[in-house]
Amino acid sequence: MAGPPSRRGHPVRGLVKLTASATLGLADLVEAVHARVLNGPLAAGRDAQDRTTGLTGMVYRGIRGVTRLAGAGADELLALLEPALGRAPGLPQSEALVSALNGVLGDHLEQSHNPLAIPMGLHHGGRPLLLEKAALAAALPEAGDAPLLLIHGLCMNEQQWRRAGHDHGAALARDLGFTPLYLRYNTGLHIARNGQALADLLEDLVAQWPGVLRSLTLLGHSMGGLLARSALHYGAAAGHRWPALVDDLLFLGTPHHGAPLERLGHWFELLLDQTPYATPFARLGRVRSEGITDLRHGSLLEQDWQGRDRFSAERAAPMHLPLPAQVRCYTIAGSIGARRDDLKDRLLGDGLVPLDSALGRHADPLRTLAFAPERQWIGYGLGHLALLGDPAVYAQLLQWLRPWRTSPPA
Repeated sequence: MAGPPSRRGHPVRGLVKLTASATLGLADLVEAVHARVLNGPLAAGRDAQDRTTGLTGMVYRGIRGVTRLAGAGADELLALLEPALGRAPGLPQSEALVSALNGVLGDHLEQSHNPLAIPMGLHHGGRPLLLEKAALAAALPEAGDAPLLLIHGLCMNEQQWRRAGHDHGAALARDLGFTPLYLRYNTGLHIARNGQALADLLEDLVAQWPGVLRSLTLLGHSMGGLLARSALHYGAAAGHRWPALVDDLLFLGTPHHGAPLERLGHWFELLLDQTPYATPFARLGRVRSEGITDLRHGSLLEQDWQGRDRFSAERAAPMHLPLPAQVRCYTIAGSIGARRDDLKDRLLGDGLVPLDSALGRHADPLRTLAFAPERQWIGYGLGHLALLGDPAVYAQLLQWLRPWRTSPPA
């Protein structure tokens, strides 16, 4: 049974661990560049040449040793101070910083057991939910029969659904009677890993929901839409009950076929790797998380990365996952262009996600997602984050969902 998410330690301890890791990584990078200069370009590609020798090598070993001791000592000290420091909820600014760190380094944070790693959990009214029937009944006195799950995007958290004084979830609760639930998760992990975890979480939610649960609506922004598709796949494969309850699946600026900025980052890494003296700097490109590299082509399944180098230039295209059958699927794309066929419209989309990717279109017709024409909408003059607070976007969501909420239950 899932409980409310809680950090495994005080955030300051996490920052100490992260700082120590960053210092060690920087020392390795600087020494590697130093070694390449000393040994010449013919040493490129030989990992042994990324270490210096003699007095120079002693200096770098000393830096790493002191960093490890300082990091461990501070971590132990903070462990003793933690009860006095307390665990009061962080300010929105600090929560936003932690969420951004998880997006960029979330896999490393989890693997190193850093307390900054965000556990997956559901929130309502700014509070985490315990997935136990009595606790849910107390936290959701007007739970109703139609929860709406809102899934945020990369480097974000559930608090950031509120933009320009507007929250799509709160507004849909007011106008259509939904019960909004907000997912918080580590966006630096593989989408497939998060998809499996979300599938299990929603099965727990269905089992513990207070009262009758007739339908479940999913609304995903950016990466959140990919996570929803992955979770539906894994939930159905596991024989879960909740996928059959999903009537509507809505996407806001979701990169169904990938985001070009991740591909640009990958190309930059490959370019650096071809220059002997710059090769060590290509490691900076390999800092980016599993979640970010999944956005290169929109990878939703374990098969897309298991047993493969996710940074490889030869990485295969992800397996095609069609839209779920028996679910009404809608997609909203933004365009920073002011009108249809504007150059910005065609090339940049909402600034992060191209129009074709957000609308599910692909050069290979077999990989195009089958959104019905009346379930696609483009907001002109809207950037990626503006989709969260724009009145026209909300009006379109309302138009799509209202007929199903005003009809009598089947």
